[in-house]
Amino acid sequence: MRRLAIDPGGKRTGLASGDDDARIASPLPAIDGTGSGAFVRQLRQQIDHVGAEALLLGWPVNMNGTRGGAAKSAEQLAIRLHRELGLAVLLIDERQTSDDADRLMAQSGLTHGQKKARRDGLAAAQLLVRFWAAGLRGVDPLGLPERAADLSSPHDSSA
Repeated sequence: MRRLAIDPGGKRTGLASGDDDARIASPLPAIDGTGSGAFVRQLRQQIDHVGAEALLLGWPVNMNGTRGGAAKSAEQLAIRLHRELGLAVLLIDERQTSDDADRLMAQSGLTHGQKKARRDGLAAAQLLVRFWAAGLRGVDPLGLPERAADLSSPHDSSA
């Protein structure tokens, strides 16, 4: 299955594509923001471009594993993307994915600006790597207890 990994950030959102059979993660150019209709349109373009059949979304849980405001915002974004794009969305623990991306580039010889331009996509690629390492498992945002009301929504297409 082809997947698009999404690493939301305040200014930019990192993207990467990958295939469950080949298990090769390919960073893509970042897109702006997360809250606008333009964001969803840009995602739809990337989904069509890479042929993604499902989405992985970075889930910024706290270092102790609890869910703070950022994690809950990601959960709401996952539900929104599921409804607006009609694709399954799984949440993937994104703790330290940006640090992993920085380590990958540490000895690359790239300038600071070049590293910055690649960091978001590499962090998104780490979501795919983690997903595959976990045996194709992530957290279904519609399965979270406080999302029970979302399960009865007429727009929900999950099975």
